[in-house]
Formats: sequence, C-alpha cells, structure tokens
Amino acid sequence: MSGNNCTAVTEFILLGLTDDPTLHVILFVIFLGVYIVTLVGNLSIIMLIRNSSQLHTPMYLFFSNLAFVDIGFSSSVIPLMLITFLADETSIPLGGCVAQMCSAATLGTVECFLLAVMAYDRYMAICNPLLYSTNTSIGVCMLLLIESYVGGCMNAWIFMGCLLNQSFCEPNKINHFFCDYSPLLKLSNHQDDLAEILPAAGFLLDVIVITVLIISYVYILFSVLKINSTEGRPKAFSTCSSHLTAVTLFYGTLTFIYIIPKSSYSTYENKVVSVFYTVMIPMLNPLIYSLRNNEVKGALRKLISKKNSFFINSTKYNKYLLCIYCTRIGTYKEKNQCLCL
Repeated sequence: MSGNNCTAVTEFILLGLTDDPTLHVILFVIFLGVYIVTLVGNLSIIMLIRNSSQLHTPMYLFFSNLAFVDIGFSSSVIPLMLITFLADETSIPLGGCVAQMCSAATLGTVECFLLAVMAYDRYMAICNPLLYSTNTSIGVCMLLLIESYVGGCMNAWIFMGCLLNQSFCEPNKINHFFCDYSPLLKLSNHQDDLAEILPAAGFLLDVIVITVLIISYVYILFSVLKINSTEGRPKAFSTCSSHLTAVTLFYGTLTFIYIIPKSSYSTYENKVVSVFYTVMIPMLNPLIYSLRNNEVKGALRKLISKKNSFFINSTKYNKYLLCIYCTRIGTYKEKNQCLCL
C-alpha cells in the first residue's frame, strides 16, 4: 500500500494500437513483415559495409552504427507491440516497462547524435576535402561514436531518474503500444512541474543537434553552389540527399511528439506518429541510404559478382576432381569427356 491508500502498481497493461479484433490480425501481419524487413535490411547493410573494402570510410562506419541502432530501437518496441495484437490483455512488469522505455530513449537519442555526426562528415567531405582524412581519422570517428552513445545514455538516465521518483497507483492501463514517457507520467500518483517540462527540456538537446545539422548544411549549400562543374554539383547534392531525407523524417516526427502542445492532437494521433518513428523509420533508413547511393549499389553488385565467380570456379574445380576420379576407374573415354558427368 502507498501512503495515499492506493494499491501500488507492480505491472502495467498495454491497451495497444487499437481495440478492433479484425484490425489486430491485419496489423499483426503488416508489422511482422515490417520487422522482418527492418532486421534483414539493416543486417544486410552492416554485413555489406563489413565485407566491402570500398565502403571502409567514415561515412559508412557511421551508417553501419545507425543500422545497428535501428535494429535495437525497433526490437525494443515491435515484439511487445506484436504481442498486443495476439493477446486479449498484454501486461508488462514495472521493471520491464522501465527497461523498455530506457532502451527506446537511449537508442532514439543515439540516433539523433549519429545523424548530426553524419552531417559533420558530409560537411568535411564537401567543404574541406583536403583536411577530410585528418579531421575524420579513425580516432576522431571513434570519439564521435563514443560521445553519441554516452550522450544517449545520459539523456535516457535523466528521463528515468525523474520518472522513477514518481509513485504509481491504480489504474495501471497505458493507452499506448509501448511504455513511453508521457503515458507513464499520466499514471503517476504525484505530479510535479519538473516531470511535466522534462520532455521539452530533453528536446533542448535535440535542438542543439538540429542546430549542428542546419549549420553544416548551410555551409554545404554554399560550397556546392561554388562548384562550377555541371557534373560535380549534382554529385555533391546526391551524397547529401539520402541523409537529408532521413533527418527530415526522424526530426519531423520528434517535433510533433515533443514540441506541439498535447492539447492540439489526440492520443490516437500520438500513437500513429509513434508508430512512424519507432517502427517505420528503422525500416526506411537502409532503403533510403542504399537505393539512392551509387557506392552502396556498386559494392553490392561487386559482392554478388564475386560470390557468383567463386561458385562457378568451385563448380568447375569439383567437376575436374570428379573427372580425375572417373579416369582412375576407367570411364574416361573419347574427346576428353567424363562419361559419369
């Protein structure tokens, strides 16, 4: 019992995306397919970058980490979301709810930092190409990656520390498909101003990141406009278009969630936007960066041709060994053909 004569909550019940049983089946199939595509797409990108020497550059090092974060981000949300479509009532322990929110907040913030780091990489490649190898050395890249992950952890711990200071009493039903900060805060027993303004304060960190993105692309724009070559300018823009698309999608949804006043949109709209940035964007990122990137497509074609060549050569070698065996048993006859083949 809590101090206010209410039963302390030990688990929460997720109401899910919708309560329509017919939609449950349809949405389960759709989001299961989305999750499979997310895993296959991001794992393929990681393996392609790892196995293609031409992609061993800072840009693709950051991209492979973005793919890794997208796998973790979607995996922290989608499996439990799929369970809400199958079960009549989906319960999650308080500790599990806290762990899910912590992982989602951490990986979401890491993705914000990685997008800013990738903008810095494009800025150095286009605006300072002569200093690119120095300013994006292995040591600098690893330092930027470490700062991104540490920043994500610190941001999540601030949210969690404020939320865990709250006490939760009945009712314990979360009107969402995963444990997000705002729905949990509504269920807390004690409301305080710090907990209410924390999402906006946390978004100040994202504002800093957005400022870095804007400054980087302003410099990139001026540098590209100075290019006299008719072929160089489109090529420079093409290297940034994929990243700009990913940034617009991700930060657009975050702005809707954390900046627009809650009274201006419904809980259902909040769920739909949350689906987009937790489920759809991790699936779209590898498609955006691969379909619009000639280097990735070229590396993929080269890797496929290398595997095909290896398969053909190994097949020929196996036939050669079999012919030697046939010769030894007396079936090697006219025109140098092996009859047992």
